[in-house]
Amino acid sequence: MQTVRQIKQLRKAVAAFRARGGTVALVPTMGALHAGHMALIAEARKRADHVVASIFVNPKQFGPNEDLAAYPRRAAKDAAMLVEGGCDLLWLPEVETMYPEGFATSIAVSGLTADLDGAARPGHFDGVATVVAKLFNQVRPDIAVFGEKDYQQLAVIRRMVRDLDLGIEIVGVATQRDEDGLALSSRNAYLDDAQRAAARALPRALGDAATAIGAGEDAANAITRAWSALEKAGFGPIDYIELRDAETLMPVDDVTRPARLLAAARIGGTRLIDNLPIEPRPA
Repeated sequence: MQTVRQIKQLRKAVAAFRARGGTVALVPTMGALHAGHMALIAEARKRADHVVASIFVNPKQFGPNEDLAAYPRRAAKDAAMLVEGGCDLLWLPEVETMYPEGFATSIAVSGLTADLDGAARPGHFDGVATVVAKLFNQVRPDIAVFGEKDYQQLAVIRRMVRDLDLGIEIVGVATQRDEDGLALSSRNAYLDDAQRAAARALPRALGDAATAIGAGEDAANAITRAWSALEKAGFGPIDYIELRDAETLMPVDDVTRPARLLAAARIGGTRLIDNLPIEPRPA
């Protein structure tokens, strides 16, 4: 696997892939890789001839009171995992490369970013859209692969690609989970043993609510039970538990087309997010 840190080197490496023929897939990450990320690499390998992964802890998507300084950085271990996963190229830029002096451009995707994590983390999705647009322009992939755990982020990126005619196929990969059901996340490392045990209540509560809603129960009642279950487990504050249309992320009361049940809540000082799909019942 090649590792490059400068845009000129990146363009040369990707051009060499193109010269050999075939397609290029990009897997953008912020590092601290785990099995969830490796599932994205595996999916990219299935869909493309050459796989590029990026590792960049993007300061523009962190708020002033968020964990930018504490976010885990372990490039050597991550690179070893990517080699084992069959990645062809690691794009590992510095902040100064991504945001040189005088950088003044931001991309905002309205509507989809108005609430949920957009409300809880003002400016977050502008930072996501901006860095992903830059990565797309730098690598120029045919395919880009993202996890469904960050479902609102995935929806934002799909809308940006569609609106800007970027011509990149966006692939979502189902949330990868630990044996206890907790969604794999780099931030799980912040949980102590007691918090980790309590955190299992999040996928259980969402799963119970999704099952009930899918069976036709009133969504508000199912969500109220899920909220109570999280509070009982020690979560707080709970930012949201919401039933949304899977494409538009508009609120829905019942499931007449594919929907998502999304939640975000803190256990200790760690903010966890999760979501589950709900399909409409057959007519």
